[in-house]
Amino acid sequence: MTITISRLFDDYATANRVLHELEAAGIPSADISLISSNADNWYAGRSTGVDPKHDRDRDGVDDRAEGAATGASIGVATGGLAGLLAGLGMIAIPGIGPVVAAGWLASTLAVGAAGGLAGGMLGALTEAGVSEKDAHVYAEGVRRGGTLVSVRVQEMQRERVETILDGAAVNIRDRGAAYRNTGWSTFDPKSPAYTADQVRKERELYRRGSL
Repeated sequence: MTITISRLFDDYATANRVLHELEAAGIPSADISLISSNADNWYAGRSTGVDPKHDRDRDGVDDRAEGAATGASIGVATGGLAGLLAGLGMIAIPGIGPVVAAGWLASTLAVGAAGGLAGGMLGALTEAGVSEKDAHVYAEGVRRGGTLVSVRVQEMQRERVETILDGAAVNIRDRGAAYRNTGWSTFDPKSPAYTADQVRKERELYRRGSL
């Protein structure tokens, strides 16, 4: 039986490291999806000095150097994780604003966005098997600058994948409780998207343990 495991990360850089761990564990890139807030314009605005054609995983490091260091061939790969992240694209989601996304869940979102479907994030997540309660927190987390990683796996792989994801993921129960303590109740697709300054302040609260 195929199940979906989703986890929220506070930023793309953290999620990107987890994606590499999933790849190393043998999880096919076709079963991985990523949706990341671009409120702070990290995707279009970064200047790393690295030629984009040699940074297909968008981590700011020349893929050829990574390949030499790890014995991998990520810099010249056409498939795998490099291929997945080379396909990152922008989608506008109601209530969240611009996100950078790739993978199977991103495709579902893109179809919904093209069709003008309201609340596309919630619909895509619940359709993938995420509980409605968790879907609201995940959507709000992306709205506030987070990155969502969703993985489709067989039940027998659950423990291994959850161990990888949980190493750096947000505790969704605690984060949902923290949101509710500030007066939040559910994700609202009619809410204004967060600004770069709001995302920065939000992340500072996470670092201080205030949220």
